Amino acid sequence: MLFFASAWGILGVLAILSCAVYRLLPLALTAFHEHSFGALEWIVLIVWMAFMIYAEGYKGFHKAFSPRVVARARALRKRPRPLACILAPFYCFGFFYATRKRKIVSWSVALGIVGLIVAVRFLNQPWRGIIDCGVVVGLGLGMLSILYHTLRWIAGAPSDHPADLPEPESQ
Repeated sequence: MLFFASAWGILGVLAILSCAVYRLLPLALTAFHEHSFGALEWIVLIVWMAFMIYAEGYKGFHKAFSPRVVARARALRKRPRPLACILAPFYCFGFFYATRKRKIVSWSVALGIVGLIVAVRFLNQPWRGIIDCGVVVGLGLGMLSILYHTLRWIAGAPSDHPADLPEPESQ
C-alpha cells in the first residue's frame, strides 16, 4: 500500500506536467504553421530555448524540483499520513506538510506560473508560440528528470536531497 501512495505522488505530478505540455504544444506549433520566421524570431527562439533548457530543465527541475518530488515520495513511503496519501501529487509538489519556506516557495511558484500563463495569452503569434516552445521543452526535460530520479530511487541509489518536511515538534 505504501508503494502505491509514492507511485501516485510521482505519477500524479507527471500527469499534471503532461497536461500542461499537451495543452501548450499545439499553441507552440501554431507559431510555425501560421508565421514565417524572420531572423529576429529565429534568434529569439534559439536563445529562449537555450535559456529554458538550462533555467527550467536543468536548474529548476533536474537540480531542485525533481529530486525533491522523489524525496517527498520516499518520505511518504516511510511515514505515510492519510491526507498526504490521498493528495500525494500535491504533497510531492510541497503544497502541504512541508517546512514553512517550502510551502511559501511552492505556492508562490504555482501562483507565479498562473500569472505568467495569463500574461502570455495576451501575446500575439509568433511570440506566444516562441515562449510556449521554451516552456514545453523545459517541462519535457523536467518530466524526464523526474523519471531519472525515480529510477535512481528504485535502483537503490542514495539521495541526500531534502524532502523539506516540517520538524517533528511542529506537527
